Amino acid sequence: MRGTAISPSNHWHLHTQNSPIKQIDRTINLNPVVQFNKTQNPSNGRHPPLSFAINPSKTQTPITPNPGTSPPLVVFGSANADIYLEIERLPEEGETISAKTGQTLAGGKGANQAACGGKLSYPTYFLGQVGEDAHGKLIIEALENGAVRLDYLNTVAAAPTGHAVVMLQSDGQNSIIIVGGANMNCWPETISEEALEVVKNAGIILLQREIPDSVNIQVAKAARSAGVPVILDAGGMDAPFPQELLNFIDIFCPNESELSRLTGSPTESFELITQAVGKCHKMGVKQVLVKLGAKGSALFVEGEEPIKQPAISAAKVIDTTGAGDTFTAAFAVALVEGKSKKECLEFAAAAASLCVQVKGAIPSMPDRKSVLDLLHSQVTDLRHK
Repeated sequence: MRGTAISPSNHWHLHTQNSPIKQIDRTINLNPVVQFNKTQNPSNGRHPPLSFAINPSKTQTPITPNPGTSPPLVVFGSANADIYLEIERLPEEGETISAKTGQTLAGGKGANQAACGGKLSYPTYFLGQVGEDAHGKLIIEALENGAVRLDYLNTVAAAPTGHAVVMLQSDGQNSIIIVGGANMNCWPETISEEALEVVKNAGIILLQREIPDSVNIQVAKAARSAGVPVILDAGGMDAPFPQELLNFIDIFCPNESELSRLTGSPTESFELITQAVGKCHKMGVKQVLVKLGAKGSALFVEGEEPIKQPAISAAKVIDTTGAGDTFTAAFAVALVEGKSKKECLEFAAAAASLCVQVKGAIPSMPDRKSVLDLLHSQVTDLRHK
């Protein structure tokens, strides 16, 4: 399986043409339509990503992309309206309890990860589906406000926007029930060539399992054919992973429980996690990034020693919703910017730490300056100890 090292010397060129793109239930004239080849890539008018040094005492080659040269993060996935209910505890069977508050916010694993990429000032595309309803408008507005490109987002008439009921407990932990809606229905049998062209010219692809496996497989195959690395977040449907999908991904990213379900192995200790990851390697996945919650994370590359990353403590945990998506997206952004694997883990840990301190998924995604400031403070604290 191809590795995921990204060369910062790759350049991309933007071509435009005035032509309609027919989507599932509508035709949109994009003026201009964005297409790419591998000589330069658009920055969408945003500031280029900032370089960062986790440990300034070490000699590093700083990577400072010029405007217009950063290959985009492309997220193909789900978008949900998250209906938040704040409760003291989960109800017992047959019990009715009252929620302290309730509100609806934009979310969904795909939209969360795209929003994180946008808030980290990295050029990001989101490709998915919403319904022709108020929830769809809510998601579109949230992503546009986060500077995410939605050129290939489909609006479908035959299914409502996906939504989720998030039961947020007083300790910040949550339980979630998802209704797939447009995320799981009305997809075309074959993904459009225009959408796959964006995939083939990306810097990195993020997938999750809140859309049909058949869609993910098409996207992963297109990415592999173009040499674009793919990260598959294991979150979503609780069903066996198709081997065909695993064959075309570069980094598999589960949490402990998802890793246990996939492999049928316990994950109560690091030794057991390592054994479970070994089963993933046998399935053909060479790199496994395991999210361990409060215990941090670890990246397992087949044939190498695992890289451990402790969690960065949060001042106060308000809401863990979206923390895993923040971690995955931040890792992807650092990776496509050419950071070392250790730096990617540190950057992702800092982003996730900031995420859990704010309620909501997309509203809690941190900006790049906040992440860099936290990393700097961590280095400063270590030096003073």
